[in-house]
Amino acid sequence: MLIQESLSVQEKLEILSDAAKYDVACTSSGVDRKGKAGTIGNASKAGICHSFSADGRCISLLKILFTNQCIYDCKYCINRSSNDVVRTAFTPEEVCQLTIQFYRRNYIEGLFLSSGVLTSADYTMDLIYQTLKKLREEYHFHGYIHVKAIPGADPLLIEKTGFLADRMSINLELPTAEGLKKLAPGKNRDKILKPMKQIQNGIVTNRFELMEYKKTPAFVPAGQSTQMIVGATPENDYQMMMVAEALYKNYDLKRVFYSAFVPVNQDSSLPALPGGPPLLREHRLYQADWLMRFYGFQAQELLSEDRPNFNVLLDPKCDWALRHLEQFPVEVNRADYFTLLRVPGMGVKSVKRIIAARRSGILDFEALKKMGVVLKRAHYFITCSGRMMYPVKIEEDYISRHLVGEERRSVWDISSANTYRQLSLFDDTSLSTQVNSGGIVV
Repeated sequence: MLIQESLSVQEKLEILSDAAKYDVACTSSGVDRKGKAGTIGNASKAGICHSFSADGRCISLLKILFTNQCIYDCKYCINRSSNDVVRTAFTPEEVCQLTIQFYRRNYIEGLFLSSGVLTSADYTMDLIYQTLKKLREEYHFHGYIHVKAIPGADPLLIEKTGFLADRMSINLELPTAEGLKKLAPGKNRDKILKPMKQIQNGIVTNRFELMEYKKTPAFVPAGQSTQMIVGATPENDYQMMMVAEALYKNYDLKRVFYSAFVPVNQDSSLPALPGGPPLLREHRLYQADWLMRFYGFQAQELLSEDRPNFNVLLDPKCDWALRHLEQFPVEVNRADYFTLLRVPGMGVKSVKRIIAARRSGILDFEALKKMGVVLKRAHYFITCSGRMMYPVKIEEDYISRHLVGEERRSVWDISSANTYRQLSLFDDTSLSTQVNSGGIVV
């Protein structure tokens, strides 16, 4: 498929922003960099993503592909080489102008740049590098940039790009080598993991250099992330969590993103999804991922080979607590930080408030409520001064019946989401929805 060279920048933008919607980038920037004289923009650690579409996807970044042309024929991808779609590509100058124009109009705060593989990995990575170099050095753009590294590209190109970007990511795509071989025959784990390790080593080395030489440029200061598709291949939740845990431990990733598989191609190798994309499963994986990153859980505590998938009706933390009732109830006024973190209804902020407040007095349930504890879940698992909030049976069936009743509404909200479509820069804010003959919102 030949690239259409006669398209206007506006036409390219509509095509390449739509083509980028399956790359997840809804994350805080991870860097705190103030603006300075002679530059445009800044990056805030508190979070660059503060504007969301109706389906929850962040739109505060200019999220585009450099090109939707690709030499690979990944069966799940709308941009695969065998698809008959209009192909186009930006030039580095066009990406720079769009970024600056959109920033000055207050549409965006940064750039998310991904790409199909045009001609070769090296050729595409060099175009991305030239774009970032021009944006930083000629346009003096000081804002946030998240860029996708191209697997198989020359390590020198990845390194040079890393000194210009805030965050880099390389999509693992599918959790197992078997899945990649089946659905993405042009890719392999080694091509993906090798640059991941390079970026990790570069971040560590740069950290020490910055301690010694403060004027050393920062290398990927916001860290690296990856993305896995959920539901395109038969791996269960346990396998996905084990892969994510290994990535966090071995590659020091900031985030693993989970993207519910959306069937955009007709292919016998792809699963049929009569109920639509597995959004609830994606949601449970994110909840479990949060528990691993901030609550001290390990994948094998949440799931096992005997119980390989998450409970549809209960969040992973409640499900774990119900399977470990021998550890409850917990006395709020005595339990340590990590024990309190495992109580359903208690988060990192509320637990820190509890630890600080009980130094000066005894806490009761009213005080816990003011600290942000969700008592409608937590009261089954805690005591204050030896007493529970209500008479409760510490028994799995009894507690699960009550918790499941509370969870049903959130499960409905997730599984019946209004739309799977990303809000684009060209949409009106008032979205109308239609339902097709199969009962799916389009």
